Amino acid sequence: MNFLPTLLRLCGEFFLTGLFAVGGGLATLPFLYEIGAKTGWFTEADVLDMIAVSESTPGPIGVNMATYTGFTVGSLTSWAAGVLDGILATLSLILPSLIIGIVISGFLAKFKDSPLVNGTFSFLRPASTALITAAGLSVAAKVFFPEGFGGLVSFAAFFSILDYKALILAAAVAAAVIFWKKAHPIWLILASAVAGIVFSM
Repeated sequence: MNFLPTLLRLCGEFFLTGLFAVGGGLATLPFLYEIGAKTGWFTEADVLDMIAVSESTPGPIGVNMATYTGFTVGSLTSWAAGVLDGILATLSLILPSLIIGIVISGFLAKFKDSPLVNGTFSFLRPASTALITAAGLSVAAKVFFPEGFGGLVSFAAFFSILDYKALILAAAVAAAVIFWKKAHPIWLILASAVAGIVFSM
């Protein structure tokens, strides 16, 4: 593997993701799936695992995925290259937001009542909502139907490919969040982790 071309591509892919993924962590998912499909650096299963890690630990999905991917790709050369690639991929992802935030902050207070600015945000909000919704639906489909929908020809077949364990766990956590108002998220995360271990046995 050529170190420099791979590093440049890695930084370029995550820079573009940071530039166009409007809406935060979940909005990066369509970009991450595309990067994985184009480069082979990680699989869809890796992304799902990273979502689980990111949602149960500090750090946005995109940032954690950039670090993970950078380290994985770089470590094919050496451990030190993995650390370097992880840092550079992460910086590449957050750099666009940092630059745009610094530039806009100087103008936003002055032009916040501008029809042009308000019009821009009126288009960005639904766009980011659509990205997040699409990402959420794609994750749900991959979690509840891990074998995909290929060859699905009947309504009965729909239930034959459904992962009931995942559905039961998701329903239990949703019920706990809705009805057990005092439940701390940490306990729900730990309980889900234990349930996942038990179900996988």
